[in-house]
Amino acid sequence: MTYNDTFIRACRQQVTEHVPVWYMRQAGRYDPEYRKIKEKYSLLEICRQPELAAEVSLMPVRKLGVDAAILYSDIMNPVASLGVKFDIVKNIGPVIEDPIRSAADVDRLKPIDVEGDLSHILETIALLDKELDVPLITFAGAPFTIASYLIEGRPSKSYHRTKEMMFSQPRVWEKLMDKLGDMVIAYLRAHVRSGGKAFQLFDSWVGALAPRDFEAYVLPTITRIFAELSDLDVPKIYFPGVSSGELLPSLTKLQADVIGLDWRVSLTEGRRRTGGRFAVQGNLDPYLLTAPMEVLKERAKELIDEGITQPGYIFNLGHGLFPEASLDTLKELTEYVHDYSAAALKQAAGPLA
Repeated sequence: MTYNDTFIRACRQQVTEHVPVWYMRQAGRYDPEYRKIKEKYSLLEICRQPELAAEVSLMPVRKLGVDAAILYSDIMNPVASLGVKFDIVKNIGPVIEDPIRSAADVDRLKPIDVEGDLSHILETIALLDKELDVPLITFAGAPFTIASYLIEGRPSKSYHRTKEMMFSQPRVWEKLMDKLGDMVIAYLRAHVRSGGKAFQLFDSWVGALAPRDFEAYVLPTITRIFAELSDLDVPKIYFPGVSSGELLPSLTKLQADVIGLDWRVSLTEGRRRTGGRFAVQGNLDPYLLTAPMEVLKERAKELIDEGITQPGYIFNLGHGLFPEASLDTLKELTEYVHDYSAAALKQAAGPLA
């Protein structure tokens, strides 16, 4: 079996023969086969069955030809080990039974026991490590994004309770960040030990913060997570989520390898704002997948031309796939990214390449 390490090399800003591509939420409801599985099992039930979770993780690799797999899981899974009761409710998202609102609530959170409480996730990773001929990306939710669910009790657009704790109870907030930071570090370290070949820290909603508040209340924990995992010899990705362009200049000292960008900031500007230190990943607007193929390919071409001006570019979306996306469209797009980028990189390398 030939192992495709193109994604790993791009993360490390090494020369590649084509631009690697994977999609956030690439194992999901756009796939009719996955929708049939979801008729029988919930997301959390799939996660608890390693063989089924591994099979779902493998589907997009086989069907789309992407250059990396991502673990089928949910960012809320590790909080169960802290003693938090929650459910993933259809058309809503995570719903917390007893939201965290006080110092006493934070004190009740237990240290994570990955091997004891989340062994099914580690088993899924080990199964995938044996099966895959591309790298497996594992992931965790970043502390602010997890905290927003724990405090609000469910998804929010305003994050008013989260910000209220942050501004009005800074010591409680700091304690919560410390506990969630410890959770992420232990969880991701176990992932790599079980066979994960890269990891992504999803901070989907941190773009709701002003830069000064991000730097004061969130960045210290993000910095600590990457620093404490810096000994792991795998690519490390930070995705600061949607509307996070103004936060990018704050990231220049992170011990990460890749920064994920949403579609509101160009690849060139994203590189500039992060000091040119990182590989970049992104950043097609997911809803361009509903556009005519010629429009989609033209946008992809523009991204590729911009991304390959220097080594270290991974084609992805600026956020996750949505159910209405077409499997056939994604397959054709993936083939186009591979074919066009291979030709463009060969041409840029010159006649001796």
